[in-house]
Amino acid sequence: MASVLEDPTLERRFKGHKDAVTCADFNPNQKQLATGSLDKTLMIWNLAPKARAFRFVGHQDAITGLQFSPSGALVASSSKDRTVRLWTPFMKGESTVFKAHTAAVRSVAFSHDGHRLVTASDDKSVKVWSVHRHCFIYSLNQHTNWVRCARFSPDGRLIASCGDDCSVRLWDTSTKHCINCFTDCGGSSMFVDFNSNGTCIASSGINNSLKIWDLRTNKIIQQYRVHSAGINSFSFHPSNNYLISGSSDRTVKILDLLEGRLIYTLHGHKGAVITVAFSRVGDLFASGGADCQVLLWKTNFDSKPYQDVLQQHIQRATPDPPPHLLDIHPRIPHLHHPQRTAIQINPIVTDTQSSDPHVIELGQSRHDMGKYWILDD
Repeated sequence: MASVLEDPTLERRFKGHKDAVTCADFNPNQKQLATGSLDKTLMIWNLAPKARAFRFVGHQDAITGLQFSPSGALVASSSKDRTVRLWTPFMKGESTVFKAHTAAVRSVAFSHDGHRLVTASDDKSVKVWSVHRHCFIYSLNQHTNWVRCARFSPDGRLIASCGDDCSVRLWDTSTKHCINCFTDCGGSSMFVDFNSNGTCIASSGINNSLKIWDLRTNKIIQQYRVHSAGINSFSFHPSNNYLISGSSDRTVKILDLLEGRLIYTLHGHKGAVITVAFSRVGDLFASGGADCQVLLWKTNFDSKPYQDVLQQHIQRATPDPPPHLLDIHPRIPHLHHPQRTAIQINPIVTDTQSSDPHVIELGQSRHDMGKYWILDD
């Protein structure tokens, strides 16, 4: 067994956005990273050294969310301009436009088979769309305030949504009914997602905390308050052993979910961290924020068997109390506070790949001739 735990390292900085970076996602092919911004543009960054980047122009207001399709052949983006666009992330820069909602669209996500999209909006609704037929399918309408985020479960049978009504809702996609409503969020919820096997959901929000529910028991199994400001985004590692979170406190935190503790605090952004995302295999992750930067990190700590990582980390930091992941029926939610022994990383980019890439601008700008689909309930 090696004697040193591999810490995460900052690989590259991508500069090209002119305003805050609000969302990020990796292409499943592991060759591209997509980001969206308040500057109304979508950027496709090629991860190969010195490769060109592409700027896609078309949205008329800030981009709030984006995601690659499972095949990597499409990128969906949501915007405050009330539309969703489906882009082909190649040289032509073509997009199909969904006039999706009557207010700002806050998030967009594909189902895991790539056939459907789910959107969340300030019009208090969650909507589901057919990707291939370009049509509206149904709406979910029980939220009583802005809906900030919605995601499909890995098997497509559930949708989780959250918003400013301080609730996280769970929907059955076959019956279209809300089958559960978690109201113990402690404030507006900004982000929600399933872990990779669909047994848990997590949500985060303005009250600085992140909560994880086990869907088999509908109980909170973990709660973390490791940030000093609101948590804007998080991402489960594909192994479900780790989670990264980005906060308005300017940091990225890495949580060990099996041990139930904070293991790394990453410094590198000069403003709020608005988005974080693991790659599909977990070897990379990205963060973006108010400083207009996109930081690409190499995970490293996931390259060894988990038990080896755990034993090595115990030698470097005093562990939290015993794991609580298996404590399915806690009397009260266990609150994990920051550990002073968590490892702080202040990264410096030492490679030569971080020079600003040549950017090619694509898509329609002022006079948008994109194909519109006006889709009403």
